Amino acid sequence: MITREPHPFPEPSNFLQRLGQNTIRILMDVGNATLIALGAFRAMRHAFAKRGRREISSQIYVGGIKSLPVVTFVAFFIGMILALQIGIELKNRGGEEFIGPAVMVAMLREMGPFMSGLVLAACVGAAMTAQLGTMTINDEIAALEIMSIDPVRFLVMPRMVAMMLLVPLLSFYTCMMGLVGGAVVSNMQLQVSWPVYFHNALDFASLRALNVGLFKAFVFGILITTVACYEGFSTRHGAAGVGAATRRCVVVCFLLILITGYFVTRLFY
Repeated sequence: MITREPHPFPEPSNFLQRLGQNTIRILMDVGNATLIALGAFRAMRHAFAKRGRREISSQIYVGGIKSLPVVTFVAFFIGMILALQIGIELKNRGGEEFIGPAVMVAMLREMGPFMSGLVLAACVGAAMTAQLGTMTINDEIAALEIMSIDPVRFLVMPRMVAMMLLVPLLSFYTCMMGLVGGAVVSNMQLQVSWPVYFHNALDFASLRALNVGLFKAFVFGILITTVACYEGFSTRHGAAGVGAATRRCVVVCFLLILITGYFVTRLFY
C-alpha cells in the first residue's frame, strides 16, 4: 500500500531520544523508497504494453525534450568555464594543446553525468514530486488503490523507465555540448585552432571514461525517480506539504548525486 498513516513518535525528551527517532525515520524512509523502486523494476515487464508505451513516451517528452534547452545552455557554459579556467593555467605553461583533452576527460567522467543529473533533478524530479504530491493530497492515489490499480505500476514504472533512458542520453549530449563550448573559448580567447582542439580531445577520449559516465547517469536516473516518487507519495498537510516535499526531493537528489558520483568514480578508478 502506498497510502498509509504516518507513524507517530512521542515528543523526545532529550538529545539521544531525538537522535534515535530521526535515525528510525531515515531508515524507514530508505526502506519504503527502496520498496517503491523494486516495485517499479518488477512492473517493467508491463512497459511494452500499449498503456505503458504511451506513458513512457509522454514522460520522455516531458522530461527530455522540454529539458533540452536548459541542458544545452548549462552544458555549453560548463564547457566554456572549464576551458577558460584550465586553459589559463595551461597557456602560462605552454600547454594550450591539452585544453581539449582536459575538457573531454572532465566532461566524460564527471561533469556530463553530474550536470545532467542536477538539471533533471531540479526540473523533472521536482515536477514529479509536485504532481504525485498533489495527487496524494487529493486522494487520487488512494482512489487508485481502492480500484485495485497499482500506483507503482501505473505512475512510478513509466517515470523510472523514462529516466533510465533519458539521463544517459542527456549526459552524452551534455558532454558534446560542453566540448563545443570549450572549443569556442579555446579558439577565441586562447588561440587554439579548431582542428588541434578537437583532434587532441578525441585522441584522449576513452571508451572506459564514456562507460563510467553513462553508468553514473543511469544510476542517477534511478535515484532521482525513486526519491521524487517517494516524496510525492509521502506528501502530507496540503499545499504547504507539496512545497516541502518538492524542496526535500531536490535537496536529497543533489546530495545523493554528489555522494554516489564520488563512490562510482572511486569504484572504477
